[in-house]
Amino acid sequence: MPNEEFNVPNYNLSPGDPGKRGKTFQIILVVGLVLIFGLELGYIIYKERGQAPSDNQQQTQEVKQTDKKQDAEEKRGLKAFTDAADFKAYLLDAANISQQYYGVNMGMGRRGMMAVDDFSLAIPEATGLEAPSTKATAPGAGNSDTTVDRFSQTNVQVQGIDEPDIVKTDGKEIYLSTSFYKPVVNPTPGQEKMIMPYYGGNYSELTALIKALPLAEMGIDATVNLYGNLLLKDKNLVVFANDKITAFDVSDAKKPVQKWELKYAEDNQYTGARLYGDKIYLVTQTYLGNYSPCPIKPYTIDGVDISIACGDIYHPVQTAPVDTTYNISVLDINSGAVLNKTAVVGSSSDSQLYMSMDSIYLTYNSPTDILKVMVNFFEENSDIFPADLVARLKKVSTYDIGASAKMVEYDSIMSNYTASLSNDDELKLQNEMENRMTDFMKKHVRELMQTGIVKINVAGLQISAQGMVPGDLLNQFSLDEYEGSLRVATTSGGRGSYMFNSDQSISDVYVLDKALNVVGSVTGLGAGERIYSVRFIEDKGYVVTFKETDPFYVLNLKDHKSPTLAGELKIPGYSSYLHPLKENIILGVGREDQNVKLSLFDVTDPKNPKEISKYSLKEYWSDVLNTHHAFIQDDKYQAFFMPGSDGGYMFSYAGNKLSLLKAVSGVRAKRGLFINDYFYVVGDNNLIVLDEKKWERVKELKLE
Repeated sequence: MPNEEFNVPNYNLSPGDPGKRGKTFQIILVVGLVLIFGLELGYIIYKERGQAPSDNQQQTQEVKQTDKKQDAEEKRGLKAFTDAADFKAYLLDAANISQQYYGVNMGMGRRGMMAVDDFSLAIPEATGLEAPSTKATAPGAGNSDTTVDRFSQTNVQVQGIDEPDIVKTDGKEIYLSTSFYKPVVNPTPGQEKMIMPYYGGNYSELTALIKALPLAEMGIDATVNLYGNLLLKDKNLVVFANDKITAFDVSDAKKPVQKWELKYAEDNQYTGARLYGDKIYLVTQTYLGNYSPCPIKPYTIDGVDISIACGDIYHPVQTAPVDTTYNISVLDINSGAVLNKTAVVGSSSDSQLYMSMDSIYLTYNSPTDILKVMVNFFEENSDIFPADLVARLKKVSTYDIGASAKMVEYDSIMSNYTASLSNDDELKLQNEMENRMTDFMKKHVRELMQTGIVKINVAGLQISAQGMVPGDLLNQFSLDEYEGSLRVATTSGGRGSYMFNSDQSISDVYVLDKALNVVGSVTGLGAGERIYSVRFIEDKGYVVTFKETDPFYVLNLKDHKSPTLAGELKIPGYSSYLHPLKENIILGVGREDQNVKLSLFDVTDPKNPKEISKYSLKEYWSDVLNTHHAFIQDDKYQAFFMPGSDGGYMFSYAGNKLSLLKAVSGVRAKRGLFINDYFYVVGDNNLIVLDEKKWERVKELKLE
C-alpha cells in the first residue's frame, strides 16, 4: 500500500528541513523503543539464520501420525506443515514479524547457545512431602561393607523419573563423568634436582567406573574417554557427550562394552533427556535453514539417519518468531531403537520443556503485535496527541499487510507529525511521554510478552492442546502438573530491558486445565521484582521473588479455579532453590551478602510462614545454585550435603535447626552420594569417603 500524505494544515510541515525532521522524529521513537524493550525483545535478539542448504530427504516414518495432524488443526490452534514449501512460507512470515522491531531480525537462530535450561519430567506424587532423593533397598545388614542396604539417587524434581547428571550409583559401583587439569612435571634430563623444573600438563575428560564397596577395595575399575551427563538402568550406562550419546553394557565393570551410539547432525544439538522405565525421552533442537527446512535429520543411530517428515513437524497457527525445531524422540535404552518421534517449531532463546507421565509441554516466547501496543499508548494519551493522528495510526494497525510494512507506514506518519512540532512543543512532548510511559507500562506489562505452551501426549506423541500465559518462565520448576492441572509461574517485564524500569515487573501463578485454558490465578506477586525460585508440592506452591529482600510466598492451590495467596515472609537475600526436607519444612538455598545462604522455612501455618533457622556459608558459590542435581539429602541422619569451591559441607536439620556437621577440605566438591552408612564427597579429580556414624574421613581416592 503506498504511503499517504498526512495532510493537516496547522501542522506547519517543513519537509525541507531534514535536520529538524530527524531530530524531532527521535522523540516519538522513544515510545517505540521503550515498548520494544518492554517486550523483552532484547532478550531474544538472534544472529542471522544460517544460509547453508540442506540435502535432507524424507524417509519412511516408523509411526504413522495422521491423527496428530487432524487433532492439531481442528482443536488446538496448531497444525503440521504440509510440505517444505509450506514450512518456508511460515519462516518468511515469522521473519516479517521479527523485522518490525526496527529492522532487526529477531527470529533467526544463534548456533551454540544452549537455549533450553531444563527438560523436566514429573509424575504426580502420592507420598506427600518426601524429599525427592530416594533410596534403594536390598537384603542384608545395613552396616555390612559388602552388602548394599541403601544408596542415594540423583535429586530430581519428582520421584520415579531419572534425570541425567555427572554421577550415578547402583550401590556397588560409582559412575563419575569428570574433567580436570592434570599437571605434569617434566624436568630436563640431567637437571632433575633443579628447584624450578618445567611444568606442563593436560586436560582430562573421562567417565570412571569406580568400585565403591568393600571400602578396602575401592578403586577405578575402568575408564571411558567420554565426558557428559549420565543415565543408568539395569547395567546400561548412557553417556551424553557434547556431540553424541553412547550406551555401554557395564555388567562387567572392568570391561564396559559399547551397545549403541547416536551422533548429532551438524545443525542439531542436545536439549534434554529423561529416563522413565526402559525408555529415554530425548529432546534435541535443530536450527532452521532457509532452503530445505524439512524433512529434518537430527541424528544418526549406529550410522543410520533418523528422519522427521514435514507432516510430523507442528507449528502454532498464529505465526510467531521461530528459529528452531524441538525434536522429541523415544529411544529404547537397551538397543537405541527409535520408538516414536515428532517435532514442534519454537524459539531457542527462552523455551522450556517439561514432561509428566502423560504429557510433554513445550513453551515458547510469543511477543505481542508491537504496533497495536504503540497505538494503544497513543489512544490512552490522546490529550497530548492530535485525534486525527491517533485515528490514522489506528487505521494502519488494521491493514492486511505484513508487520514490517505496517511499521513503514507508521514511520512515515510519525515522521511527518514530529517535523511539524516547534521546539517548545518538542520539549513538552518529550517530558509528557517519559512520565506517561512509566504508568502505561505498569498497567499493560502483562500484555507485552506471552508464553505459549504446547501439550503433546506421550502415547503416540499427538498434539493435544495449546495455551497462553502472560510473562516468561524461570526454569523447569516454573511448570508442574498435579491432578490434571498445569501450574505455571511467570514474570512479566524487566529482564533483558535496559530501557524498561524494573519497578514495572510483576509475577503471577496460573492454573490451566487439561485443555490449557487458564481457570485460576494468583497475580501481583513481588511488584518490581522477578521470580528467583519456584516449588510446587501437591496443592501448595512456594515462590521466591527478589530485588532487595526475599519475599517467600505460600500459595493455596487446592481449588484450581480459585487459588489464593495464603501468606508471605520478607527476609534479606534470596533463595534460588527450594527443597522440601520434610512435611511443612522447606529449605531455601540462595545468597546473602556475597555468601551462600541456607534458610529453613516452617510452612505449617500457610498464612504465617516463618524462617526458623538460617546459616551463612563462607562460600561465594555452590553448584546447588546452578542445578538441583548437586543437592543430596540423607533423611536417615537428617542431613544434607552442600558442595562448594573450597570444600564440601554436611549439614544437619535435626530439630528443625541448621548446624554444620562436617566440613571437608581438599576437594572442589561437585556432588555427594551415600551408600549404606558411607557418604562419598565427589570432586573434580578425587573422592573423599566419610563414615556417617561419626562423620570422620575413612578413605580417599584420587583420579589419575
